[in-house]
Amino acid sequence: MRYCFALDLKNDPALIAEYERYHEAVWPDILQSLRDAGIADMEIYRVENRLFLILEGDATYSPERKAQMDAANPRVQEWEDLMWHYQQALPTAQPGQKWVPATCVFKL
Repeated sequence: MRYCFALDLKNDPALIAEYERYHEAVWPDILQSLRDAGIADMEIYRVENRLFLILEGDATYSPERKAQMDAANPRVQEWEDLMWHYQQALPTAQPGQKWVPATCVFKL
């Protein structure tokens, strides 16, 4: 199953560059946590300061299960806290929400 999400970065070129550097070498235990949650593939794209995340989950993946796993993993929490230094919520995000699910409006 494919899931798509959006999130903004703070509109600061230096912070955006740092954020991208972190994603050139994501911590190995973070990559493992993604695989353990049933994520088979993930890509993040950027247009200016807007991010788009495309996630392919296997049969075990669910956003709720991943959230529970992340909450119980101190290393994931450390990564999320670090990334939040660069990120900011979309204007329509709920309080505490980071990645906002996107709705598919067309598929060929």
